Amino acid sequence: MAIPGNLLSATAEMVDPNTSGWAAKLNCSLSLASGGRNGDGCLKLTSAAAGEMQARSFSSAPVDAGSLYFTFADASASAQPERIGIRWLDAAGAELSVTWSLTTSAASASWHRVSVAGVAPVGTTRAQVLLSSTVAGAGAVHYWENVYLGLPLRIPGNTLSFNAESGGELDTSAWEAESNCTVSRSVPVSSWAYNFYYAGGHIITLTAAGAGDASAVCVERPPVVEGQEYLALTYLGPPTTGSSVWVELRFYDATDTQVAAHRATLAPPGTGIYRQVTSGVAPAGAVTAGLAVGMTGASAGQVARVEGSYLAVPDAAPNPSLRSGNVLPISDWDFEQGVGAWTVASGVATIARSSPWGAEHFFDFYSLTATSSTATVSVLRSGIYPGVVEGENWRAETYFKVSAGGWQIAIAIRWYDETDTYLSTSTPITFDAPASGWWNLYDDAVAPAGATQAQIEITVTATAASSVMRFDRPALWQTLPRESVEANDEQAMVQLILRELTPGQLMTVWRVTADGARMLVRGPDGLYDAYSIPADSLVIEDYEAPLGVPIYYSVLTINGDGTGSEYRTTDTVTLDPGDPNYVWLTDPARPGVGLRVLVKQAPEWKAAIEQTVYRVRQRSTPIVLADVRQSREGDLVCWTETDQQRDALRFLLSTGNVLLWRSAPGMGETDVYAAVGEVQWPRIVTYAREEWREWTLPMTEVDMPTGGQVGSATWTVYDVVLEYATGYDVLAHYETVFDLAIDRRS
Repeated sequence: MAIPGNLLSATAEMVDPNTSGWAAKLNCSLSLASGGRNGDGCLKLTSAAAGEMQARSFSSAPVDAGSLYFTFADASASAQPERIGIRWLDAAGAELSVTWSLTTSAASASWHRVSVAGVAPVGTTRAQVLLSSTVAGAGAVHYWENVYLGLPLRIPGNTLSFNAESGGELDTSAWEAESNCTVSRSVPVSSWAYNFYYAGGHIITLTAAGAGDASAVCVERPPVVEGQEYLALTYLGPPTTGSSVWVELRFYDATDTQVAAHRATLAPPGTGIYRQVTSGVAPAGAVTAGLAVGMTGASAGQVARVEGSYLAVPDAAPNPSLRSGNVLPISDWDFEQGVGAWTVASGVATIARSSPWGAEHFFDFYSLTATSSTATVSVLRSGIYPGVVEGENWRAETYFKVSAGGWQIAIAIRWYDETDTYLSTSTPITFDAPASGWWNLYDDAVAPAGATQAQIEITVTATAASSVMRFDRPALWQTLPRESVEANDEQAMVQLILRELTPGQLMTVWRVTADGARMLVRGPDGLYDAYSIPADSLVIEDYEAPLGVPIYYSVLTINGDGTGSEYRTTDTVTLDPGDPNYVWLTDPARPGVGLRVLVKQAPEWKAAIEQTVYRVRQRSTPIVLADVRQSREGDLVCWTETDQQRDALRFLLSTGNVLLWRSAPGMGETDVYAAVGEVQWPRIVTYAREEWREWTLPMTEVDMPTGGQVGSATWTVYDVVLEYATGYDVLAHYETVFDLAIDRRS
């Protein structure tokens, strides 16, 4: 599996099928070993003598001086720890310097992550990765695989800098001690999934200076909007299983005075490193936010570890836990912080967050736990949430699981007006809860007249003493069509919206025409063919739909193990082609820069063929040996009518990418994917100020490209502010505004 954005070759990254991506640099020989995870192969270094041994990437990758680069690898060695470095080279290939990671704190035969980040020094033009360990003698071995070199890999949408997010891959400057601790960084043995690219080897460490509470804060203060909910998380490593370590989301006013804080305490199952989530709504007066981490009741010298810190709005990154449109805040449906606003309205049941981390959950790592000491009825209620629209259909749902005893369960919606006056409750239906496994329960109801707020009510009846039930991701949202389509004639695009999807399932999306022909639809990651669903709703923009032809979409979803398949079919929709003398030219990889142009002359197609003619004596007909006939070739002649259109068409053609030509029915032409050769665009008359240009586009029909659409919805203006100090730095990395918009660096 190729690591996105890797400047190393696939062979160097995966060490498959051989070691040609690597070269011995010091005191070692290289060989191919098995047992890797990113492909079976891995790099085996064998020492020639005692001392440091090093290997380097065989080739060097082009880099820009002054830019930040990141490298990581997974390593395994039972006898010695290791470090990794970026070797900076000048134009002549001479070494300028090396940015080294800290050395791993211990040796480990399990695969573990080592990494470092650094800014390319002045004069750097290329870089290599260095792998290093110091051995006690000849014959010592060290294994490496899954190696990356490139720009920093970020959690999508994160408003914190890479250094703050990554646990100090550069240094400790993003964090400072707040009370009773010192802040440093270390490289413990940290095992991560080979395809989890947002974690490295360095980790920020808090060391308690004395007995008592200890805390540290991130020095960065990203801006926030009053009334907006924010999600924060970090990976925490407690010093002991019984330690109380926490993460806190803080809000600050214009004077940098703290105005609110939301803390979530980890319930550790061990002394590993665990993701802990917190969240909160920015209160009145809040202009920035920040993160704090700490230990409650620490002993002197105890160490807590911090990695992978994140702060953003909840939907900044794909999150399988999110139910689109849910009016409940995160604290009331995720239970990572506690029970939120949930209460026991009646009955003997008690509620609490599950413990420890990871023991009971359907989403993320905690759930709401209800315990009934007797076989009686209890009623649980959420907070009361605004956003309800009267007369519309709303759905309340929850995931639940019986952990002990037996239960009956029902769910309903309680309606309130804008003065918090109770109006009515939907009619619940009671079910016998299955004895094992996680299940989903939901109920639909129409909001009555005057309703502006609502809450979820769950009625549970324990059928035995000491019964325990878990709940996860309760949600309340306005139900909308599960699938909808809309034609956008101005952009020659059809928008397909899919709702109530199951994250983790595989999805395939086809565009279907009236004759039954099916074509796969394109998305940001390529064609939607066995695509892993990231969230419960998805918006697909199809810029390759034919003009003037009725189409609909067919969607197949299926579980990863091949079970539970479901088909969805949308309504039929037709894109209006407008004036039939115009056609659309679209770059499937950059659909936002498509262009509508006036046609002077459609191609006079020809299709070449390689053939040899043998004329046999005394025979009137020859013998012809031929290859298959080639695809169509011809010239599309079109006009641009303004200077803006001319520049837009030049920009569209500038990459040399395959284009899609779409025309209205009646032109006698099917839609064609084509490579465009050398182009000409003279004025239609010799007058110098004439704006009209006549373009001749030599087109060769090719197969439909399979790549994804370029661009990123998570690349924001704030990301630019974090990464670049001045506008001149931005100009040095992006040739055009479009390159900046899609984060394509030159």
